[in-house]
Amino acid sequence: MPVTVITAKPQDSTHSPQTYRFIDPHLLVSVNLTDPVFRGLYHGRQKHDDDLEAMLERCRAARVQSMIITGTSLHESKEALKLAKQLGFYATVGCHPTRSAEFDKFRGGPGKYLEELDNLIAANLTGPGRVVAIGECGLDYDRLHFAKEDVQRRHFRAQLALAKKYHLPLFLHSRAAHADFVSILREEGFDKDGGSAAGGKGGVVHSFTGTPEEAIEVMDMGLHVSVNGCSLKTAENLATAKAIRPDKIMFETDAPWCTMTSTHASRAHLSSLSSSLNSVYFPQGTKPESFVYGRPVKGRNEPSAVGGVAWVIHKLNDGVPFEKVVEKGWKNTIELFGLTELQ
Repeated sequence: MPVTVITAKPQDSTHSPQTYRFIDPHLLVSVNLTDPVFRGLYHGRQKHDDDLEAMLERCRAARVQSMIITGTSLHESKEALKLAKQLGFYATVGCHPTRSAEFDKFRGGPGKYLEELDNLIAANLTGPGRVVAIGECGLDYDRLHFAKEDVQRRHFRAQLALAKKYHLPLFLHSRAAHADFVSILREEGFDKDGGSAAGGKGGVVHSFTGTPEEAIEVMDMGLHVSVNGCSLKTAENLATAKAIRPDKIMFETDAPWCTMTSTHASRAHLSSLSSSLNSVYFPQGTKPESFVYGRPVKGRNEPSAVGGVAWVIHKLNDGVPFEKVVEKGWKNTIELFGLTELQ
């Protein structure tokens, strides 16, 4: 929910957690911040107490200053806005490619669905919990059983029109569809400078798992690239992450998914994380069946881990201090989403 960090210089060589500030921009309202696992529900079974507030407290300890809750459908965009207003965060409005069949099934048809998204944006452009981006939208050819390619492409274009109408950045998704993804963006005027000539305001391709060449292509179009645990699984992933330019990088977690596990290529770089940072980014957890309130649940990713993502990028870029990596991510996020009140 998509991303970053910063500001003060480190107080000592141990990297005090209080030195840095983060924003986790990718918390999908359908499978993330409002996911039942944060209420103790797993596949409909209550395994432990509701611990959403405890999770948020751990985020504050890790200096996660705010979050962007991402809408993945019309209904979930409404829920994202409601939660963002309650918690003082931000939200996006849009329809994920795997949910894009909802346009055609909606009462009144695709035009009415788009109109409802439009109205939702128009009513929430200012104040606490406001809309700061259009999305999550894009293409996902890995999961065509949810929505066929032509359905995804058609409704991706429709949402690009909303971004241009309201001059809002895009929160983008691309899986196994890079050629069509960039082709549509170019055809709709997002071919350079983030689509500014067509009314666009850039955007970020979240949870990026493509090649270095693909990352460079989207950056050259004026878009940002965001990484999380799933972006750092393999040696090939790390090569892509290293290719992301400082002015285009962002950090996220995709909690409760995309954890950074011991089998990932990122683990070798996390081994150098200081104990003071490790204790707040990755606090020791328990299994759901052994739940202890105030401690995280094993296997459930949390926004506090965003600092660990930034640490891996720091280690991939030898000679660049952690605080500089964090500062760049923070600045990029503030500027792209217009979060000037956080400066």
